Amino acid sequence: MSDALPAAWRLRALAACAVLPPLLSVVSFARLAALVGRAAEPGRGGAPDDAVLADYVGHQLSRLPPPWRYTCLRRGIVLYHLLRRAGRPIALHIGVRKNERGVLQAHAWLVKDGAPYLEPGEESHQAFQVIATFPALAAAR
Repeated sequence: MSDALPAAWRLRALAACAVLPPLLSVVSFARLAALVGRAAEPGRGGAPDDAVLADYVGHQLSRLPPPWRYTCLRRGIVLYHLLRRAGRPIALHIGVRKNERGVLQAHAWLVKDGAPYLEPGEESHQAFQVIATFPALAAAR
């Protein structure tokens, strides 16, 4: 799996996995998303395969203890940062819903070209009402 990911991108992914998840506890999400969501020029050379990068990030986060442990938000912010730096027109959506017991739940997922992108479960986002999008929808296009 990691052999298909260039060494420079493995290093970027490991750094993002180490730094970004703990920042979610001490920096507002809007501020963090603005800092890490700066897009590179489209077509930036040497960009990785998106699915390979997503698998690598998911694998790394699943091996780590809190506050790094895999959650949709931690995975989302790391991939949002890496894919935007690779020049991809990615947005990060955050949504909420109430489950069958009335308990509020949240979910974060990536969106590309108006559709969920690299989502581990095909329908995991569908019941959620989007409450925030980074960058703002007009800027993501």
